[in-house]
Amino acid sequence: MIKIKKIIFLVTKSVFTIILLLTLGLFFYAAFFYKPSHVEIETTENQITENDKSSDINEEKEQSLKETQVQEKISEPEVEKAKDSTLDKVKISDALFMTVGNKATTKSDIVNEIKIILILNNQSYSAEERDLLQELAVKSIVRRNVKQIALENHNFYQFKQQDLEIELMRLAKNINVDIETLKSICASNDIDFSIIEDQIKVELFWNSLIFELYKSRITINPDDINAKLKLIQNNKKTKEYLISEILMNVTQKDKLEEEIDQLKNKIKIEGFENVAKSLSISESAVRGGDLGWLNENIISEKIKSNIINTPVGQLSEPITLREGVLIFKIRDKRNIKNKKSLEEIKNELVNNEKTKMLQMYSLSHYDKLRRTINIKLNNE
Repeated sequence: MIKIKKIIFLVTKSVFTIILLLTLGLFFYAAFFYKPSHVEIETTENQITENDKSSDINEEKEQSLKETQVQEKISEPEVEKAKDSTLDKVKISDALFMTVGNKATTKSDIVNEIKIILILNNQSYSAEERDLLQELAVKSIVRRNVKQIALENHNFYQFKQQDLEIELMRLAKNINVDIETLKSICASNDIDFSIIEDQIKVELFWNSLIFELYKSRITINPDDINAKLKLIQNNKKTKEYLISEILMNVTQKDKLEEEIDQLKNKIKIEGFENVAKSLSISESAVRGGDLGWLNENIISEKIKSNIINTPVGQLSEPITLREGVLIFKIRDKRNIKNKKSLEEIKNELVNNEKTKMLQMYSLSHYDKLRRTINIKLNNE
């Protein structure tokens, strides 16, 4: 019995030993000598590649969706969104566009500025004018940022609320709508109306600052005012002129005639309005130089004779001023009856003279300040 048990034990032990040796042998063979077939390797690699591609495609779709969402938020409309020509077709990803001193401007700021320019001028977007619109938007933002820096430096923020309301009514009237309709137009074009209000405030702050800085230099000659009043008193009718202007900064005084000739040629090729938008340093540049209807009573004598002698549709002779060279386009003329009292006309004449002086000081002060501020375009 004992012998049988020993035999069974030895057999069992031998079987386990053989199994163990075979297992170890297969392990070492698989680890060091076995190579999968080409088909198996290729199949595995293909699966990995397909997985990678699928991942890349998903990432691209996700990124494209994000970019589309951003683009949709900043797509550029016009005053009324015409189906065949809107800024919605332009796709712009937001990023830093430029810095003016410590003021940063993004691409979406440029887009919003273009929208506002189109709205306030009752214009439709045109792809042909894209570069001009961007140039005009950049000039407008630079001008406003320079003024904001001046206001911060002087810590000067004063204006009359009434002046804000008057300017808003003027902007709305300029495109033949009321203020509520103007707000609706802005809303339909994804423009917060407070942006326009803030822009007006900057101009009002600036005008108040210029007056504060230069009020001691503003002098009105009462004899000149009274002489004008006598002429007006004897006339039952007066003339008004529909005028556009270009005020060009002359860089080389010794080449004044040459620069004037270049300006006239540019107007012939590009049109008065486009040249005014791109070259004029006047505040009217954003409106293509439009000054609207001007009564002859408030036009200075130096300029009046030039305007009177210029036929409708023609350009005036260039007028050299301290600020630069001024040239007008006379778009129309008309006669109107004098309905204002002499006192009203007198106040109008005085205010107009003050305004002209302030504009002169404003241009001069801005030009000096602009030269001290670094403007950097982001080329990335």
